[in-house]
Parts: sequence; structure tokens; C-alpha cells
Amino acid sequence: MYARAKNITIVNVCKETVWPGVITQNNSYQGDGFTLKPGQSASYDAPSGWSGRIWARTGCDFNNSTSTCQTGSCGPSINCTGPGSLPATIAEFTVGGDADFYDVSLVDGFNVPILIRPLGGKGNCSTAGCDGDLRQSCPSELTVKANGKVIGCRSACDTFNRDQFCCRGSYGDQATCLPSNYSSSFKQVCPAASSYAFDDGTSIITCSAEQYIVAFCASRYAS
Repeated sequence: MYARAKNITIVNVCKETVWPGVITQNNSYQGDGFTLKPGQSASYDAPSGWSGRIWARTGCDFNNSTSTCQTGSCGPSINCTGPGSLPATIAEFTVGGDADFYDVSLVDGFNVPILIRPLGGKGNCSTAGCDGDLRQSCPSELTVKANGKVIGCRSACDTFNRDQFCCRGSYGDQATCLPSNYSSSFKQVCPAASSYAFDDGTSIITCSAEQYIVAFCASRYAS
């Protein structure tokens, strides 16, 4: 008997239009994409065994061959043809037969708040993610601006490209790669999100539900 697909409903609670990107891991970055105006939602069916990433692209223009987005761009068309450009807040899923794993990652930086909320289910099944806005408290050396407005907050790894921030080289394990002042400031605003490479222990949630909500710009206290 085959395991049932899990439904992921993607909701835009932001005041601006976003263009969600959906990428399946290890699939040559061939993905999906679509437009969500404020208040709109779309449905994505993830088959058992699916592992992938969902994020919001912002400030997009797909009217010509050089189309791009201010944040999260994943190619010149609305359907993703590559990984999302940084910075971007990422919802990560691995869908299994008996248990699903999900988290919201700030390892690639931040562009919009994201929450993942299961509907029912068995296991921990708590809400993951970040409903704080890191753009408002982003250190100046990490900010990304467009037209004088902060549109994203880069990670320290992306900004400085140093081993101690990227958890590589002699910092390539949990014992040596510790939270930095930058990742700690992310964690303070977004305690239920992964703030650096080895922060998974406090952010990855194990649950088995039939449906999940991925909400951009939502509050965890909203009904």
C-alpha cells in the first residue's frame, strides 16, 4: 500500500505580492513557481519521500528574458530553474511514510517571515518558523537594500565567507562551529527557526500530519 501524498497549502499574508519557489532536493533544481497576491493561497502535493524547499521571491518582474527578483530569484522564469538566490527565508520539508520533518531556516539569510503549521497530526506537531521581521533589526553590514529600503538580511556566512560562520574546514562539526553574535541575534528574534548550520536540534520538528500550512508574513498567534 502506497503512502499518501501530503498537502502543503502556501498562503500569502504579506501586504505585497510574492512569487513562491518550490525546489525538490537532488532534482537538478527543476522546480515550480507561481504568483500569490496578498491573501491568496495555492496547494502543493508532496509525495511520500519528498524532500524540498519552499520560499518567497519578492520584487519580481517576469515580463522579459532577463526577468529577476529582488530576493530569492531562482531563474528568469516563474518556474524555478536553479536554487534561490540569497538572502531568503527557507521552509524545509522531508515527507516520510511514518513521520515528516520540517523547519524554517535562516542559514541562507532572511527576506520574509515564514511559519509552518501542521493541521492535526501525531508527534510534536508544533509551529515552526519565524514571525519576527529581521529586516527591522538587521546589522548594517548584513542588510540588502533596494531603492533605499531594507529588503533582506544576509547571513554572516554569505556576507563574510569565513569558515567559522559557514561551519566548514576546522569548524565543520557541532563541537567547533558555535553560534556567532550574528546567528544569536537571528535566534533572539526567531527562536523557532534554524539560525546556523548546527542549530537543527532546536528547530527541526517531527510530526505526521496530512496537511501543512506554509504562511508568509503570518503571526503564530493568528487563528
